[in-house]
Amino acid sequence: MATKPRVKVPQQVKKGEVFEVKTLISHKMETGLRKDKKTGALIPRKIINKLIVKYDGREVFKADFHPAISANPYMSFFTKATKSADMEFTWVDDDGTEYKHTAKINVN
Repeated sequence: MATKPRVKVPQQVKKGEVFEVKTLISHKMETGLRKDKKTGALIPRKIINKLIVKYDGREVFKADFHPAISANPYMSFFTKATKSADMEFTWVDDDGTEYKHTAKINVN
C-alpha cells in the first residue's frame, strides 16, 4: 500500500545551523469508513499513524496521525546540525508495518 518514502535534506550544513527536513510517503490512508463496491463490506482502516525521526540516534521529531490526515502525508520540520550522522525516519502503519528511510547529514 505504501511506496518508498521520500526525504529531502541539505547536502551540506554547517555545525550549529538550523536546517529544514522534508518528508513524504505515498499511502492511500484507508479511513475504515469506505465500503467495498463489490461486497459492501467496510474496508479496514489502514493509515500511517506515526512518524518518528532520529538524528544520531536521538529523537528529534515525532508526529501522531489520526484518520483526518490526508493520503500521501507530507511533513516538514527544522532541526539543528550537531555532527555528521544518519537521520533515521520510521513511519508506522495501523497494522504495525514500518516504512523506513535513512538520510546522511553531512556537517562541516
